[in-house]
Amino acid sequence: QVQFVESGGGLVQPGESLTLSCVVDGSAFSTYAMAWYRQAPGKGRESVAIINNEYSTNYAASVKGRFTISRDNAKNTVYLQMNSLQPEDTAVYFCNQFGASLVSPWGQGTQVTVSS
Repeated sequence: QVQFVESGGGLVQPGESLTLSCVVDGSAFSTYAMAWYRQAPGKGRESVAIINNEYSTNYAASVKGRFTISRDNAKNTVYLQMNSLQPEDTAVYFCNQFGASLVSPWGQGTQVTVSS
C-alpha cells in the first residue's frame, strides 16, 4: 500500500513563498502520475498540480503561473513550489497519485495558511 508524507506548510503573509515536499513510500513511484491536492475549510478536495512519469505538468487555473510541481524519482519525492501566495490558497495540501479517490490511502497533509 502506497503511503504519503507531506511537509513544508506554515503560516506566511500574502505574496510570500513556500515549498512543500511529499515523500512517497512506493516501489513504483517513478511510474506514477502524481498530483498535489488541497482542501480549504468547508470545501471539497481539488487537484491543483499534476506531473506524470514523463515530467509533463498541468495546473489548475487558480495557481497557474504561481505554483510549480516537480519530482525527484531518486528520492521518491514530489515538490510544490508556491509563489505569490494569496489568502485563497489557505488549505490543507495533500499529495497522491493522480486520480486518487477519497477512499484511497491519503497522508495527513500539511497546513498552509496565508494571512497578514
